[in-house]
Amino acid sequence: MGGPVARMSDSARLTPDRNVPGLIVKFGGYPLHHGGVAAIRTLGRLGVPMYAITEDRYTPAAVSRHLTRAFPWPTTGTEEPARLVDGLLRIGRRIGRPTVLIPTDEEAAVLIAEHQDELAGTGTGFGGFLFPRVEAELPRRLASKQGLHELCEEHGITSPAASFPESRSDIAEFAATASFPVVAKNREAFTRRKSPAVNGTTRIETPQGLLELARDWGERPGVILQEYLPREQAEDWIVHAYFDADSMPRAMFTGVKVRSWPPHAGMTANAYVVDNPELADLAARFIKQIGFTGIIDLDLRFDRRDGQYKLLDFNPRMGAQFRLFESESGVDVVRAMHLDLTGRAVPEGEQRAGHRYVVENIDLPALLAYRRSGYTTPHAPTRASGTELAWLAADDMRPFFTMLARFVRPGAKHLYQLWRTNRRGSTTTK
Repeated sequence: MGGPVARMSDSARLTPDRNVPGLIVKFGGYPLHHGGVAAIRTLGRLGVPMYAITEDRYTPAAVSRHLTRAFPWPTTGTEEPARLVDGLLRIGRRIGRPTVLIPTDEEAAVLIAEHQDELAGTGTGFGGFLFPRVEAELPRRLASKQGLHELCEEHGITSPAASFPESRSDIAEFAATASFPVVAKNREAFTRRKSPAVNGTTRIETPQGLLELARDWGERPGVILQEYLPREQAEDWIVHAYFDADSMPRAMFTGVKVRSWPPHAGMTANAYVVDNPELADLAARFIKQIGFTGIIDLDLRFDRRDGQYKLLDFNPRMGAQFRLFESESGVDVVRAMHLDLTGRAVPEGEQRAGHRYVVENIDLPALLAYRRSGYTTPHAPTRASGTELAWLAADDMRPFFTMLARFVRPGAKHLYQLWRTNRRGSTTTK
């Protein structure tokens, strides 16, 4: 594991404003979120006071030694926006000074974008929150599968061919003309607001399988039916970056995903930093065209059949695996955002090529699943130049043990359910 001593010596050149805290903003119940813990650590190690919204007082984030205070606030993601905004403002007044907001999910990112004036206002009683200012509607559109697909078409960015059925007859017509297999996903990101049509990414092998699955989708199916990119002919890449108010990259990183959970369709379990100037240029060009500012987490699939990178997902926020990426000057995307929003310089530096990231509690089952599938990632280095673990850190052990305590029994059951769901999506829809 890349230890804190090495990280701190690299980051000694950074000069953050320690008078401006950070607040982890999350809505919904997902207490075992390693990204939130990583954000607390990465700024807390620089002396920035860190606060976090947590499900309760006993989540991994809540027990981090780098956290100044947790604000337990159980939410579901179905609350009215006004209630969530009021809750954030109450927390801001308790912190008592301007604070950088760090959203960890789409609901939080969209809420912040759509209520910028209220959250940044000087009449808040504490000076207001700090966050990248962006066109209010853009994060919601980017988080939507349909919205993202339309933006890609508008700006010449390649994405998988897709259909957005509005009725049962649309699905029947698609089944009669499409090439199978296809992939079904929920059209909108906010599936916690209602029962999702599909559970994650579902591969459908035949027209009959699609028609059978669609029986439960209702009269207006909220799905996207997407071209299937064969695993044996593709490779998954990720881009994490921070863009300033002029949509210019202040920190840009590229890497390749080795394993995910559920297999081939879920969150990153194992990944490497790999230099890819072509991919970095593609991301920078797209962000400039759409005028986005802030942190991005992109998932792309390289299709070896036509040599193109196809954009699958655009997360307008910090990704859970962002700590895979750090520059030689000690900058990651969360540090870059805090520095920029507080008027500090963001040091330049090359990314740590060959560095590896491992999420301990999901990488082992992912490894077993990938070995059975025979999937390989040619661009992954044969040996890592260093490894960042998602949970275990020598200077902050309590989040790791808290994760184990909350994960072992219910977590193992959840992993099994995810695996079964993934298998059903690939086999019983034939």
